[in-house]
Amino acid sequence: MPINSFDQYPLTWKPDKKDLKPPYYRSLAAHLEQQITSGLLKPGTQLPPQREIADYLDLNYTTITRVYALCKKKGLIYGVTGKGTFVAPHAAEEDRTTGQDLAGMCIELGAVNGFSEYSQPVEQAVHAVMEKGYARHLFDYSFPAGHPHQLAAGARWLEQLGVHTDGDHLAISAGAQNGLAVALLSLFSPGDRIAVDPYTYSNFIQLAKLLHLVLVPIQGDAGGMLPEELDRQCRDGRIQGIYLIPTCSNPTTARRQALAEVIRQNHLILLEDDISTWLYASAGLGLPSLFDLLQGQSIYICGMTKSLCPGLRIAYVAFADRFRAPLLHGLTNVNLKTSSFDAEVITELLLSGKAYQIAAQKRQWAQRNARLYSRYFPADPAPSYYKWLPVRLPQSPRQVEQELQALGVRVYHSARFAAAPSGGPEYLRVSLCSAGSTRRLVQGFRILQHYLQEHTQA
Repeated sequence: MPINSFDQYPLTWKPDKKDLKPPYYRSLAAHLEQQITSGLLKPGTQLPPQREIADYLDLNYTTITRVYALCKKKGLIYGVTGKGTFVAPHAAEEDRTTGQDLAGMCIELGAVNGFSEYSQPVEQAVHAVMEKGYARHLFDYSFPAGHPHQLAAGARWLEQLGVHTDGDHLAISAGAQNGLAVALLSLFSPGDRIAVDPYTYSNFIQLAKLLHLVLVPIQGDAGGMLPEELDRQCRDGRIQGIYLIPTCSNPTTARRQALAEVIRQNHLILLEDDISTWLYASAGLGLPSLFDLLQGQSIYICGMTKSLCPGLRIAYVAFADRFRAPLLHGLTNVNLKTSSFDAEVITELLLSGKAYQIAAQKRQWAQRNARLYSRYFPADPAPSYYKWLPVRLPQSPRQVEQELQALGVRVYHSARFAAAPSGGPEYLRVSLCSAGSTRRLVQGFRILQHYLQEHTQA
């Protein structure tokens, strides 16, 4: 056996050779996974080159290649050509925020289901589509990005949200999550850096992990992401894109214009994930979309699951002309095509006017539940599907969630939504639209209030 010169070498990952058992690649992969999920190897840590680990352990190079390949498939690590292999962001975190059906045993204040019990108008639209003579034309592979009349109806819906586009610059994806995945696959490469709010959409975090993209949290305040911080990060480090959920972060008109200017100057690709503007637009509270402000530098994604129906996985993706070819190419190769039937049901709701009635009813419920929430916790009673509740708790995020679920309430800790580990403020995200009834919602608020009174640190 060769003399091992790596025993004292400062490798970031140094498995104990005595603990290895055949087959060695599985034993090593399990050890690497344990080191990452336990937090001993932090996100962004550069792992040793495969040949160095092979020499250190006196193993064949191909054994280490299999170890790294297994861990890459699990999303634990990623490689950047010419730079090395790194621990993936959020590799140690549980990635589910939709959860299993609680079957009445626990009050759902975690997942944001969007009043999914309100389905009668959707059922009526399904029957209306089936009664039309052209339904059979919805069952083939034609129009992979959406039929022309479906795109036209979508463009009219977007217009009320401050987004002005046409059928040539619009596509239909299988929900917002699918639209985001297509955009990331089509426009970015592994190792690219994307600016985000410190707390952002948890499934976007997981998408970035799967695609080996690096998320860069940008400091913000009550008005949203700070333009000067974004500009500083762009100047200090290579950033290719930015992901914003503008209405949830609630930037003012002036802030949006300032952000748009920084995005334009630094040639960033903006992904604008709009899930809430419809809650404010009809009341005259809508703000100018970044899509319109940037004119050619962004992709705007509007999912219909929260406003109309979670089970109909339909979203409208508006894009500038420069993104048309790569996005449509990506959409076709990821989806082959989006369900024309689902898109037709949404179109029927839009053209019949029932979509606007559904949205108005859900807006009214969201307003009512926000007012109920403000009776128990300090908050702006503006309509919303969820609220961020500031907390100071000694328990770990997972322990808080587990203890509350044992008491009969499921909520999600802000650690699930953190773009990077930080010692900043902590929150609970409290859903206002998934409890199933006002009685259960209020009961959940009371359980949560009592828990916080007992456990909050002074």
